[in-house]
Amino acid sequence: MSILDKAKNYVEILFKDKLSSVYFYHNFIHTAYTVNKAEEIMKNTPVSDDDQEKVLLALWFHDTGYIECAMNHEERGVEIMKSFLIQENYSENYIRDVEKLILATKITHEPDNLLEKIVKDADFSHFAGHDYNDISDALRKEWELTNVRCFSNDEWNAGNLDMLKNKHTFYTEYAKENWEPLKKKNIKKIEKKLSKEEDKKEGIEGKKEKEKSDRSVDTLFRVTLNNHTRLSDIADSKANILLSVNAVIISVCLSVLVPKLDTPKNAHLILPSFILLLSSVLTIIFAILSTKPNVTKTTFTDQDIVNRKVNLLFFGNFHQMLFDDYHNAMKDLIKDRDYIYDSMVKDLYYLGKVLDRKYKLLSITYKVFMAGIIISVLSFGFAFLSL
Repeated sequence: MSILDKAKNYVEILFKDKLSSVYFYHNFIHTAYTVNKAEEIMKNTPVSDDDQEKVLLALWFHDTGYIECAMNHEERGVEIMKSFLIQENYSENYIRDVEKLILATKITHEPDNLLEKIVKDADFSHFAGHDYNDISDALRKEWELTNVRCFSNDEWNAGNLDMLKNKHTFYTEYAKENWEPLKKKNIKKIEKKLSKEEDKKEGIEGKKEKEKSDRSVDTLFRVTLNNHTRLSDIADSKANILLSVNAVIISVCLSVLVPKLDTPKNAHLILPSFILLLSSVLTIIFAILSTKPNVTKTTFTDQDIVNRKVNLLFFGNFHQMLFDDYHNAMKDLIKDRDYIYDSMVKDLYYLGKVLDRKYKLLSITYKVFMAGIIISVLSFGFAFLSL
């Protein structure tokens, strides 16, 4: 296996095992893309086999530093490359040449020789890609997820235009002849996109703000309702655990312990057994009360429905309504977003009241169970010590 194949496999495994999933751009796909583009340049540029190998090795490792963090990732990539090539018994001079090529991928670096020009052009070859928009969106998403910066559409498009038009240039003759025209096409696409956004900005801005606000409110209700439901499920689960445990305790006491209490020698166990049974029964009672359905019902008149004072989303309110009345009321509800929000607020409020009762009873259940177990154990201990 050639050193380039080894490097490819090494980097692929490294990214797979250690690279965070938030790196939508700086990943193995981008790395392989730059390697392919470098090969494309070097097929049309006179470069020795040894130098070709150095260029490709540098590009395989140039973004490996992202497995730790984005800042100074080139230097970290150099360290990873050195560790790999030292294991492959490469000379210090060779490793130093590859290091220079990796550091040449820094965005602020101006290439000093042909190999650095090839590396720079390959790293930014996506500027001339037909899928530039998709690649650009991947980088934008990566920066947002890694807290580099969040951009509006206008900011992102303007930044891309400035980068492609004013800050970037291709260095190799092949890239200038073949990629520069494609890059100019992408520049025109961005300019067209910015112009289109500018034309629609006034009309769309208000609409976007409203949609954004609506989405935020929808998310608020969805998350809050989910939290209420989960809290209710948690309470029911805890109550069911206590029900099961105490049912087992009562079953064991009635089948094993109680039949033995009629003998005089076991008279000292009557009180502790009674305390244990009583605490288990009380625990079961409170656990049942906490899981018992508690439907909040409100009385209302037809006028209340007309005045929109009734929460039609809760079955405890509408189950006694005639279908035609409910159907007409729901159609009226759907037409008015504020009415929907008012109904959801009421729904949240009454769900909260039910949860409050449920958790209060569950708290009492745990206290009764804990106190009963402690007192029972102490009673059994005292009974045996008093013999």
